[in-house]
Amino acid sequence: MVQSPQAYAEGYAKARLYDEAAADNYIRHTTIGDPELDPLMEELSSSMDPSDLHRFIGAGIEQHEEALREAPQALRDFFKNLEDPPWLDYEAFRPGIRAFHANVDLMLVAFVTGVLVEGFSTLIAKSFRITGRVASTKRRLQQNNRHMMDIFFPGGLHRDGDGWKLSTRIRFVHTRIRGLMAKSDDWDHEAWGTPVSTAHLGFAISVFSRRLLDYSVKLGAKFTQEEYDSVMAVWRYAGYLMGIPETILYTDSAAAEKTYKIGYMCEPAPDTDSVTVANMLIDAIPSVADIKDPVEQKNLLVLAHRLSRALIGNRLADAFEFPKRFNLLPTLFSYRMQQRMKRMMKSDQLIRSGNFTQLLQISVYDEGGLSYKMPDHVHTSKSSEW
Repeated sequence: MVQSPQAYAEGYAKARLYDEAAADNYIRHTTIGDPELDPLMEELSSSMDPSDLHRFIGAGIEQHEEALREAPQALRDFFKNLEDPPWLDYEAFRPGIRAFHANVDLMLVAFVTGVLVEGFSTLIAKSFRITGRVASTKRRLQQNNRHMMDIFFPGGLHRDGDGWKLSTRIRFVHTRIRGLMAKSDDWDHEAWGTPVSTAHLGFAISVFSRRLLDYSVKLGAKFTQEEYDSVMAVWRYAGYLMGIPETILYTDSAAAEKTYKIGYMCEPAPDTDSVTVANMLIDAIPSVADIKDPVEQKNLLVLAHRLSRALIGNRLADAFEFPKRFNLLPTLFSYRMQQRMKRMMKSDQLIRSGNFTQLLQISVYDEGGLSYKMPDHVHTSKSSEW
């Protein structure tokens, strides 16, 4: 049995009755961050001017060799030693990329109303409350859309693709936030373990992949087995680039489902932080969709709550204090029928084109390209812009 942070004790004991090894592995990762990058970033952030640090991180990710030569040797070594895993197969991504662009409208709905909401049922919600990142929910959603779009763009996960760059940037951001949170009096290490732990990241990537597919199917999407496995492969490699260790990074769909189930058992019940983040995610949907009419906003929120409850289930929806909605099966049935009718009236090419345009409109693209600035204060309101 592994030494458990206090908040996990009750759930961990129950999870061990279901799968002892998997429960031990999950709890072990609640106290693990990024063993390779965490100490490096701690050293660099305490000894370098932030602007230089950001510039060198950008140079490493963008492969600007001349600029990187000015960076500290440890950071140059980090980028030099980045290796692809032996299981990486770019060809395996092709069916998933095609399926994503054919179903992206449904996958986006599943992502926002199901996947992201469910992901914040864990204690990771505390880092968003403590840092104040919940105030940037609209931008957060747009950034998530941007990341998903780029990893499912043809060639996006190649070394020079934006999917690779964004995934690696996320690894650096997680490390920086982890370091800031670790020094904050707001974080209770004995109760919660490590901030932005690999347990939470392993849980999240399992939800982003397996649950995304399952929820998309419930909303009307269709995938062949090849496409299903391919979407899983895309997210697996993205998770690897984000620094999730293979000790908790899923290998296939069944492993992702087990990580999700065990994680959900181990995690304490959603508290006020989870409730706050989940509701702010749903409430941000009209602004992300750029809907300004109050009546349309209200109607969209009603639909979003109904779909979310239908996807994540009444138990979790009640924990999030979502409005009570009954007869949820007709909600999913009606939504699926609407989507099928829309597809019957359009060619595959028009659907893909429209989906791509929609994704562009609700993703965030800053002028000047990707930014490699990092937060410099645990509280977003006191941090420099990043």
